Amino acid sequence: MVLEKIKQENDIKKLSKAELPVLADEIRDFLIRKISVSGGHLASNLGVVELTMALHLAFDLPKDKIVWDVGHQAYTHKILTGRKAGFDELRQYGGMSGFPKRKESDCDCFDTGHSSTSISVGLGYALARQIKGEDYKVVSVIGDGALTGGMAYEALNNASRIRSNFIIVLNDNKMSISENVGGLSKHLSNLRTAESYQEIKTGVANSLSRIPIYGENIVERIRRTKSGIKQLFVPGMLFENMGILYLGPVDGHDTAAIVKVLKEASRLQGPVLVHVITKKGKGYLPAERHPARFHGTEPFDIDTGLPVKNRLKANYTDIFSTVMRKLGDRDEKVIAITAAMTDGTGLKRFHNMFPDRFFDVGIAEEHAVTFAAALAAAGLKPVVAVYSSFLQRAYDQILHDVCIQNLPVVFAIDRAGLVGSDGETHQGIFDLSYLSSIPNMTIMAPKNKWELSDMVKFAVDFPTPVAIRYPRGEAYDGLKEFRAPVEFGKSEMLYEESSIALVALGSMVKTAEEVRDELKQKGYAVTLVNMRFAKPLDTEMLEKLADTHKLVVTLEENVISGGFGEHVTEFYSQKQSEVQLINIAIGDTYVEHGNVEILRRETGIDKESIIERIFNEYINIGQVDK
Repeated sequence: MVLEKIKQENDIKKLSKAELPVLADEIRDFLIRKISVSGGHLASNLGVVELTMALHLAFDLPKDKIVWDVGHQAYTHKILTGRKAGFDELRQYGGMSGFPKRKESDCDCFDTGHSSTSISVGLGYALARQIKGEDYKVVSVIGDGALTGGMAYEALNNASRIRSNFIIVLNDNKMSISENVGGLSKHLSNLRTAESYQEIKTGVANSLSRIPIYGENIVERIRRTKSGIKQLFVPGMLFENMGILYLGPVDGHDTAAIVKVLKEASRLQGPVLVHVITKKGKGYLPAERHPARFHGTEPFDIDTGLPVKNRLKANYTDIFSTVMRKLGDRDEKVIAITAAMTDGTGLKRFHNMFPDRFFDVGIAEEHAVTFAAALAAAGLKPVVAVYSSFLQRAYDQILHDVCIQNLPVVFAIDRAGLVGSDGETHQGIFDLSYLSSIPNMTIMAPKNKWELSDMVKFAVDFPTPVAIRYPRGEAYDGLKEFRAPVEFGKSEMLYEESSIALVALGSMVKTAEEVRDELKQKGYAVTLVNMRFAKPLDTEMLEKLADTHKLVVTLEENVISGGFGEHVTEFYSQKQSEVQLINIAIGDTYVEHGNVEILRRETGIDKESIIERIFNEYINIGQVDK
């Protein structure tokens, strides 16, 4: 096997030309086999095999810097840098990350995970190289989807000013460019990048500029004429007009062609954008037909492409999807907004039924929030469906455009809490902290699938901003006998006893129920409260618990700093209450990738860890009696 010859970075350069297409096939086969077992990002990685090979052939790693936007498409890069063995534990706790990680390899120059960042990072490296007088190439790879994010254009605007070489590779797996335009563009690219052409162009401009009085005018007229002609033929004029030389498009599955254009691009001074056309999911028919489904996939059967495990129960995203469809049918003012996550957030059915009231704004969370604020100001009922870790990008817009004006925008926050295999960049463990810092914001979290449904219905008719956070995965269907109507700022008493009070929020209600059952078996009287609202706190309930219990335990799937538990502690402190407190939350840390159950244990928010803390900190030292 050719793949066996790849032991470390730059080994690909030792292969013959005849071995390169064989290597591409073997890499695809390897990825399909490994990801079918571990799960991961498949379609995007299958689409960039030849592109990645070309980057490794054209540049020297780790000296040269390749920056991957998002980074979920860097699997081939990992293989070519000697990490093939790591795929047996891909995205598992303690194993190899599904994203670039500096601590994993010197060939990973920057940790990534969120979209639209690579041009900013690459520009930083390019300018650092210039300031320090160093000599290496910088390449930022960005997808056409990531270019829907405003940060990419902010970076492009700044990149146009750099005078040293900086290469941006646009991995375009959607845009269709006709054959004749592509052929002409290739011809113009070859002509413009030839060293002789560049020398003549510079020489002519310099000579004409020296002509007294009229020289500068002549140069400017030539530039304008050239730009006018190029507008007709060259698809990259957006970039050219920003001062970034455009090369392409080039076939993203022709390794030799990509290497050639990358070599040409590396000779030029200033910023250069290389436009590469790829096919997402290439080489595996199910992924080619359904690239969205194979973007991030669970383990699957290779022959059919179907998941190995059939989901028997609905997850929280499914519940949200159903409720939104029903609300859309009942109320024509309900609007759904997502940032390039129609399927992921469960809005596909809403989109299909109410296309005029559905808006996918691309990877632009900031715009999504301000856009929703205006819809709310105009009298509509916008619901912004977004993953917790992605909503972080829109903190300013939530504060400034929604909450200062107290506008009725609903934030449906999926993937709140620990999400598992995607790791630090995707764990939704900060939303309670950053949202609770904003005046006028109401924050809710459901204990089970029925409560999520009730909360969404409550929120769309609420007159001020509301955030509902719910976890990834199977929706809890326990405690169905408890379904008190949702009342603003009020918690729900599930089991009322004495001694120990478990005050749980959202996904932690299920865990608190398990803790209570075990404590009950040991003879302790335990109250269980479903708090429902992280903000405002049900202070009436908290005062009642302090009067009748010796120990109050708060439980949340969020970092402790600024979270629900800290606010409860602050309330009791202001009241000078003597009740004892334990805050169960995630520490002041970033949580790596791994199975959620393992991560819960490692962060101390699982049943066994909670019981151990209660015993060690209070029961064993006589603070709490049966």
